[in-house]
Amino acid sequence: MFSKWHLPMIVGASISFFSAANVAAQDAQLPTVTAAKPVVRDVIDSDEFIGRFEAVDEVAIRARVGGYLDEVNFTDGALVKKGDKLFVIDQRPYRTALSQAEATLESARSSLAFAETQFKRTESLTGTGTLSVSTLDDHRRELLSAQASVRGAEAAVERAKLDLDYTTITAPLSGRVDRRLISTGNLVQADQTVLTTIVSLDPIDFYFDVDERRLLSYARVARERGSALQEGGGSLEVMVTIADANEAPFKGKLDFAENRLDQASGTMRVRARFDNPDYILQPGLFGRAELEGSNTYKAVLIPDEAIGADQNERIVYEVREDGTVVTKPVRLGPKLHGYRVIRSGMTGDEIIVVNGLMRARPGTKVKPEIVELPPEAQAAETAQ
Repeated sequence: MFSKWHLPMIVGASISFFSAANVAAQDAQLPTVTAAKPVVRDVIDSDEFIGRFEAVDEVAIRARVGGYLDEVNFTDGALVKKGDKLFVIDQRPYRTALSQAEATLESARSSLAFAETQFKRTESLTGTGTLSVSTLDDHRRELLSAQASVRGAEAAVERAKLDLDYTTITAPLSGRVDRRLISTGNLVQADQTVLTTIVSLDPIDFYFDVDERRLLSYARVARERGSALQEGGGSLEVMVTIADANEAPFKGKLDFAENRLDQASGTMRVRARFDNPDYILQPGLFGRAELEGSNTYKAVLIPDEAIGADQNERIVYEVREDGTVVTKPVRLGPKLHGYRVIRSGMTGDEIIVVNGLMRARPGTKVKPEIVELPPEAQAAETAQ
């Protein structure tokens, strides 16, 4: 049988037990979310642009002389080297013209030899008084005319040889040749008919347009590196990703910018150059360029999944020590290392909801499961 003084202790213990049980039940009913501290690390801003690859050198092959096409000496789409023979125009008319020019040269040389003999004979006879000075002048004029005729005939021979050489059309640069645009037997017009095209492949250029704000930033970085944006681009590194996900990003350097902004678009076209020894990159191919846009600074990084929206404002959900959820407006920056840079609104010491945003409501309490974010989001995906 309990005494009277035991009864208050039993009642107090019962109340305490039921209170703890009630708190435990309430905690069990709280929504569970995944929360973490942001990643704080040194970063360099990078900007993304869409651009297109273009050949460093490109040439449309035309014949310098006209005639009927006699030979095609390449396979469509093949790689060619500078000096490789591509086309041959019918050479017979040009060989004939060369023979005619050489015959004219021989005749002119013969006339020159005769004129020299006549002049020397007249010169000696004039000295003895046998012939007049006017006769000597006539023979001097004939000699000078014969000398000019020889020079003209020699030039005609050189031109005929040049035209004959032009009937063989060679590759002016190394690269990939296009298909033949004209078949054998067709008439080729000098300096007009396009026979094919050749583009160089290694190295290759990548062109993209930069807006005025970011252009000024790149120009400042280039000046800090002792260069001008138009004169080498400050050797800013450019990473380009193509549509093939199996290909790793290609690394190149900014090496040129145009000398003025386009007044219509307010952008400037810039160029990066890439080594392309395996010919993976092709002229005309689209790519996504990532370019360093700042010097190193310390930044707060969070996953995109942790960012919510409140009308036209971006927010994150912070979990206080007692589990209460509050919203914090933030200003977003670029995406780096798999995370989103927070320009303002966070210090990096907050605990924020990174998974389960639908269960978090401002002013309510949640049950946070604290996790640690890796330095790079890709590392987290690999670990999974």
